[in-house]
Amino acid sequence: MHRLHALDIATGPGFLTDWATKDSVTFTGASSPEPKSTAEILAAHDAGAAQAKSNISSIGDANLGKMWEFKTPDGKTVMTMPKAALLRTLALNHIYHHRGQLSVYLRLLDVPVPSIYGPSADEGPAGM
Repeated sequence: MHRLHALDIATGPGFLTDWATKDSVTFTGASSPEPKSTAEILAAHDAGAAQAKSNISSIGDANLGKMWEFKTPDGKTVMTMPKAALLRTLALNHIYHHRGQLSVYLRLLDVPVPSIYGPSADEGPAGM
């Protein structure tokens, strides 16, 4: 399960910013396959980061105010928001949430938490 969360974090930015390149997305309920190795997760991260940069560049400032819809398989719209809000709430805030979960897993496993937004408490007082 921990590897699946890591894969979600690795692929999330590319996957979610891809939604903003479209005017609507239909929920399919498909789940991610369980990653087989750390190398697979790291490669997915690099690909996801590159995809996110490309997606955001292709959306451009002019399209950030354009509305986006999330639909159920039967075509019912369950969420509508500007593409800028989609990028902020799902592509960024949602990933922060998963990174927080992953840091809790690391703590529970007695694994030092790496720097995420600056030095972590595991790196000594105030990162010194």
